[in-house]
Amino acid sequence: MTTNLLLTALIIISCLVLNRVSNKLGIPMLLAFIVLGMFFGSDGLLKIPFDNFFMAEELCSIALIFIMFYGGFGTKLSQARPILVKSVLLSTLGVLMTAALVGLFCHFVLRFPLFESFLIGSVLSSTDAASVFSILRSKKLNLKYNTASMLEVESGSNDPCAYMLTVIILTLMGGQETQINLFGLVFAQIFYGVIFGIGIAYLALWIYKRFEFKESGYTAIFMVAIALTAFALPVQFGGNGYLSVYIVGVMMGNKRIQGKKALVNFFDGITGLMQMFLFFLLGLLSYPSQMLTILAPAIAIALFLTFVARPVTIFAILSPFGCELSQKLLVSWSGLRGAASIVFAVTATISPAYTSNDIFHIVFQIVLFSILFQGSLIPFIARKLNMIDAHEDVMKTFTDYSDEVPIEFIEFTINETHQWAGKYIREILLPPDTILVLILRNREELIPRGNIKLEVEDTLILSAKSPRKIDGIALYETTVGATHEWRDHKVKDLVKDPAMLIVHIRRKGRVVIPVGDTVIKSGDVLVMNRRD
Repeated sequence: MTTNLLLTALIIISCLVLNRVSNKLGIPMLLAFIVLGMFFGSDGLLKIPFDNFFMAEELCSIALIFIMFYGGFGTKLSQARPILVKSVLLSTLGVLMTAALVGLFCHFVLRFPLFESFLIGSVLSSTDAASVFSILRSKKLNLKYNTASMLEVESGSNDPCAYMLTVIILTLMGGQETQINLFGLVFAQIFYGVIFGIGIAYLALWIYKRFEFKESGYTAIFMVAIALTAFALPVQFGGNGYLSVYIVGVMMGNKRIQGKKALVNFFDGITGLMQMFLFFLLGLLSYPSQMLTILAPAIAIALFLTFVARPVTIFAILSPFGCELSQKLLVSWSGLRGAASIVFAVTATISPAYTSNDIFHIVFQIVLFSILFQGSLIPFIARKLNMIDAHEDVMKTFTDYSDEVPIEFIEFTINETHQWAGKYIREILLPPDTILVLILRNREELIPRGNIKLEVEDTLILSAKSPRKIDGIALYETTVGATHEWRDHKVKDLVKDPAMLIVHIRRKGRVVIPVGDTVIKSGDVLVMNRRD
């Protein structure tokens, strides 16, 4: 057991390190997780034996639950409303068209069996939310024409349709379903997926409001339980669990929930872990030695999907809306294939339906091609097509973004040496984004007006914008005690790291702006700035 735990910890740490390295090199991080899985796998250097597709399918399905729930939870409907119709058409009609075009190519060009061709098309018909979200966020792609929202809604909502198509094709390949039963299957998938999704979302919101959890940790646990319920319950009735999970995520993510920022951070971590696990597991399942035999058809399908099927689908759906050519080209290029496609390929592999081709490894190679080739070039293509909008903010398309500016209150008392003592309020110069809201004088509250003269011992209450997180910068405090190693040393002798800076020193109720010769004293509180 301890060996397995150590191995698990090593894998997670390796994934995190690869994440940082891949970001610096501009390589999509999900590719790094797959490669790591291949390194550990039966065909890799460490030779960990794992070929249990049944177990893999169950574990990957659990991971997809959280990825899809967070995909819905993070999609901001108010921002997506102008492009909602286009996105829904892309995630439904677009999936059908993509599956059909790829299926026809596989059958008539590659000479695959008919149903097997459309099975490959169905498995590859959805785009990957995890990959798209990751690139948009990490690269800060502020795109014109609300394109970021379009890609997010499409990639987050098209997996249920692709899964339903996969199930239908596998059912037809089994040859046991009548036309009536097939219609019932489609009806159950959609009906129960929608009904349970809406019902569970309303129930969850009612429970949350009635039994509001005081601790944010319990709220996160409650959300995990809701996501699992949203998948499992409709599946019991033959419904589409992924559709239900996505609907619940969208409905709950677009409601005012206390502590939503903490929830977003929690699910950010959970889905990050799930993505690492899922892509690592899929890499572990693969046999690189078997890929060479099917490399040619896999590359042919990948090229057709990227340069024919996806663009034809996008242009056919978006052209009637009068979309710009540059937008259609970028959306065409951004159709990344990812985890869901490989998971659906695993589902096809364990299905009783017979397939003459190694669908898992074909799809696996196509996903590798898509993430490495398309994913890496999305920022470059966006710039070349002049689709970057300096006045937009891609973070607005996620529910954790807020236009409300947080504020905090600052209180201080004017002493005899303060530069404001004896001055009228109209004469003083306040810092930017700061307002004087109240004066406390001899236990009396005064509303600030320009003709009020400030006196010694007046206590002023100011409001200012609260510090907001800035990427790459972290502020923290440290208190210098009697035995602290920095005590009685000059600032210039302490900070040798150019990425670290002492911003200011709080000393006996006053603020000291440090210079090189400032001596650190016992009791000083240092506010430090460390850049990544």
